[in-house]
Amino acid sequence: MKLTFRIIPIIALAAVALLPRLSAEKPNFLFILIDDLGWTDLGCYGSEFYETPRIDALAASGVRFTDAYAASPVCSPTRAAIMTGRYPSRVDITDWIPGAVAKEPKLLAPEDRDNLAHSEVTLAEAFKEKGYQTFYAGKWHLGDEGHFPQDQGFDINKGGHHKGSPPGGYYAPFNNPQLEDKPDDHYLTDRLTDESIEFLDYRDTSKPFLLYLAFYTVHTPIQGADKYDAYFTDKAKTIKGFADPITEHEGKTKSRQDGPKYAAMAKSMDDNIGRVLDALHAKGLDDNTIVIFTSDNGGLTTKATQGPTSVLPLRAGKGWCYEGGIRVPLIIKAPGVSQAGLVSEVPAISMDYFPTMLELAGFDLQPDRHVDGISLVNAIKGKSVERDTLYWHYPHYHGSTWKPGAAIRVGDWKAINFYHYEKAELYHIGSDIGETNDLARSHPEKLRDLLDRLAQIQEETLAKLPIPSSN
Repeated sequence: MKLTFRIIPIIALAAVALLPRLSAEKPNFLFILIDDLGWTDLGCYGSEFYETPRIDALAASGVRFTDAYAASPVCSPTRAAIMTGRYPSRVDITDWIPGAVAKEPKLLAPEDRDNLAHSEVTLAEAFKEKGYQTFYAGKWHLGDEGHFPQDQGFDINKGGHHKGSPPGGYYAPFNNPQLEDKPDDHYLTDRLTDESIEFLDYRDTSKPFLLYLAFYTVHTPIQGADKYDAYFTDKAKTIKGFADPITEHEGKTKSRQDGPKYAAMAKSMDDNIGRVLDALHAKGLDDNTIVIFTSDNGGLTTKATQGPTSVLPLRAGKGWCYEGGIRVPLIIKAPGVSQAGLVSEVPAISMDYFPTMLELAGFDLQPDRHVDGISLVNAIKGKSVERDTLYWHYPHYHGSTWKPGAAIRVGDWKAINFYHYEKAELYHIGSDIGETNDLARSHPEKLRDLLDRLAQIQEETLAKLPIPSSN
């Protein structure tokens, strides 16, 4: 079954004709990946407390997706999916690396890889084959030495290593084995931006480039950029009353965006994205550089005690297969191709970026590689896109209090299979984005259909399931 999803243009810009690409050269790519950025953590996605004017402006000049997803509710699997165009289960990375061992678990989670296999063809390797210069800055979290970015197709690596959070925190010294400390270092987000801008200065100008900027922010530790801490502390004082956390199974979900340090981290992220975009403009590269901006999973809202941000109206957050853990921001700007100001409801997922970038560069698609992704080029042109099923496989225990399970979306219907709780839930997210009304009892046939489809796609993508513990 194939489903066609609507594209919703901003009315004032809907009639803008597409312009021809301004350069006959192959386009450059700036891929920006944020860590743990929630769906509503940007002004253009509804935040009233965080301030992100540069990203909001990027969205206004490009295409903003409302139904974009990470391939997993945690980081390493999503990062592997972006790099390969393949579901996390297919590359056998289904948990953050190296994951955590639950105490006396009811189920034994399957063993998965602690690195991205060299046999996988990465996005960087594919573009390097085509003559691109490839640069990486920031969080990698896809393996230890021998599996760093420079071992997976990137010519240059600044800061990508095996750790999932910055080993020295966000303030110098950074203690990063792939990023030598400098005397003038202060804040990590600034330093990664400096490295990216410097690359634009010393790059091989005879080649197009892929600049992959994977900020560590807004991952823990929550350490606000100190130049904004006082501003957001004062702003938080203007918010009246106390917002009680929301109970989510054994966890608590934060119900309001009011954390000053988190806001300061987001503001620094926004500033630095603006710096990179300004550098592209100053060098005359912006008219031939495609920008893709997204997050590796939902915001950290739900833990044993509440997390640092809120993604309401979505349910739960990072680590969960509810919408809060997997729905993420996505903005794509492709000069001469994308419609400025377009808002798209086309469901997108991490595996789609590989084929999208190939098509935008004018290369043939490589479906034997990016087997689980589809190109979003028609979507950013304002055309319809046919897509069938999306699914998420997270058979592990997580610090967010998530227990092993999986989920599937078909059209506006979504089912979540909780292996640990031995139950399944059914939601119509088109009319219930907050997943508040479980329809499992009233629509048992629909639930059965989705669970059957889930089992089928799990088998097709080599998904490993948890097994009962001997305890």
